[in-house]
Amino acid sequence: MAKKTYVAAIKDALAEEMRRDSTVFLMGEDVRLGVFAGTRGLHAEFGDARVIDTPISELGVAGAGVGAAVTGLRPIVDLMFGTFLYLALDQIVQQAASARYMFGGQAKAPIVYMVQNGGGISAGAHHSQAVHPIFMNVPLLKVVMPSNAADAKGLLKAAIRDDNPVIFLSPLSLTGSRADIPDGDHFVPLGKGEIKRNGRDVTICAAGAMVQKSLLAAEILAKDGIEVEVIDPRTLKPWDEEMVLESVARTGRFVAVDESKPICGAASEWAATVSEKAFSFLKAAPQRVSGKDVASPFSPILESAVIPSVDEVVAAVKRVM
Repeated sequence: MAKKTYVAAIKDALAEEMRRDSTVFLMGEDVRLGVFAGTRGLHAEFGDARVIDTPISELGVAGAGVGAAVTGLRPIVDLMFGTFLYLALDQIVQQAASARYMFGGQAKAPIVYMVQNGGGISAGAHHSQAVHPIFMNVPLLKVVMPSNAADAKGLLKAAIRDDNPVIFLSPLSLTGSRADIPDGDHFVPLGKGEIKRNGRDVTICAAGAMVQKSLLAAEILAKDGIEVEVIDPRTLKPWDEEMVLESVARTGRFVAVDESKPICGAASEWAATVSEKAFSFLKAAPQRVSGKDVASPFSPILESAVIPSVDEVVAAVKRVM
């Protein structure tokens, strides 16, 4: 087991899967250069045919990936920022996600769209939005968002091997974070969450960078005698609602923490599910902690006010207590 950065874990996963399966290839904007370093150096090993720099045309690149996937390859399409997926929505939603259904199961679309998601480095409104709820709303599309380097490696390997289209979202603020990576073929199944901290009083469900903030909040609350259970779904669609509901049945209290906006966000989905399916266990109304409903500011001070904070998580837990 070695401690590595989030970016190094992504690079390891890509290289290992490309060595394992010759149908896996990487394409996208500046993938040879590797703007976030996760694809840097892969061209030297795998060459022009399997590491392809594309034009800056997100819709065209996304569509080329669909064509490659339905004809037998396993493309990984790196579009850099989550907001750039907006430019490719038609191909992702209308083609990649629908192909298997429209062809009656005769075709499959094993394609991974890989981007950075959310804020935390003051990259402005064009680069710092948390886009995952839009894709959670698309049938037959899987959505993955790791909260640490070890999960990033394991989940990316699972996404590449999946026969369905997957949106793989790396939290922008976690690219330099480090974690111990298990040796060997580290694999994390899609759709399976993990309890990151055990607790008896309140259940928190959080994703991506918000997992780390929720864990910090749990440490603060423990000093007041409040023991918080923190669950990371890891896969946002399909998400491990069974794990969350079992936890709420034990604690009786629930807080959903997500960086996206409050209206139709991931936190809204989690809170609605708990209210619907675990109502009889609840001792207090579920609480949501979401990003503010404004554009992502460039100013670091303003951006920090928009993204959920540790203090807001602590306050939400105290409300349900």
